[in-house]
Amino acid sequence: MGPFAVFGAGSWGTTFAKVLADAGSEVTLWSRRASVAESVERDRTNPDYLPGVVLPESLRATSDPRVALDGAEAVVLAVPSQSLRHNLTAWRGLIDPSATLVSLAKGVELGTLRRMSEVVVEVLGVPENQVAVVSGPNLAKEIADEQPTASVIACTEHDRAVALQEACTTGYFRPYTITDVVGCELGGACKNVIALSCGMAGGLGYGDNTVATLITRGLAETARLGVALGADPMTFAGLAGLGDLVATCSSPLSRNRTFGERLGRGETVQQAQAAAQGQVAEGVKSCSAIRELARRHGVEMPITEVVHRVCHDGFDPREMAADLIGRKTKPER
Repeated sequence: MGPFAVFGAGSWGTTFAKVLADAGSEVTLWSRRASVAESVERDRTNPDYLPGVVLPESLRATSDPRVALDGAEAVVLAVPSQSLRHNLTAWRGLIDPSATLVSLAKGVELGTLRRMSEVVVEVLGVPENQVAVVSGPNLAKEIADEQPTASVIACTEHDRAVALQEACTTGYFRPYTITDVVGCELGGACKNVIALSCGMAGGLGYGDNTVATLITRGLAETARLGVALGADPMTFAGLAGLGDLVATCSSPLSRNRTFGERLGRGETVQQAQAAAQGQVAEGVKSCSAIRELARRHGVEMPITEVVHRVCHDGFDPREMAADLIGRKTKPER
């Protein structure tokens, strides 16, 4: 499979472009900012998002979408979830109608409540089996440093997932394949929300028991929503579920956890966003869409409800534990 065009030169887009190049694929990275593309081309670095990482000589970069898409047989979408529709609409006439579309974005679209693969299908008018999703415990900086990690490539067309798997397998990046796109995407979107709650707990001074409780109950509510939407429950026990959740909820490299910590320490949402310096904590917006999706399907997601109230309704994080612990007791399953 290839050549590849990777759209989005943030930390994960740049890292995935590096993975593809290291695997021997032909790759062009598109950046919204010309200065980032020039730095990748000239200096083999992306200092704004991956300081200290040397990028492969074979990796090309541009700020012109036409150049990036020239001859591309696979297009990787690594822009923030809430801007995916706008960007895709602008690029629609340039993308080969038969190209494989690969989503790296983890979120649920506000308003439409669509998963990212659904946005791609709707905007580009392609069949769902032309769209793949990559998810897992994939903290960009660790992968860019070539620390061993695994991931999941989900596509309803198994052979397409396998072709993509072969195109991005390296000595440090091991992708597995599944056909459960729904479960893969929901695991990736919901874990950002749960990570915000874990960050809040850490910022409030709570320890590992509290964080483990939030991870476990967060996985339970994610799986409930997934099953209601037709996902395979086993997906949530795998890399796109538990694996991604543990990494995102536990690591200081996680933008969502770090954002939650700031809220737990008493900062406002606006102060935490300013401190993020352009890095997007996807869960802040996705929590609202995920909450509404759950309500439409009659699924209880108490942690998601609390995160939404903190991020958007002015709820005090210090009341979070009392609100969750004070819920009526019931069997675990």
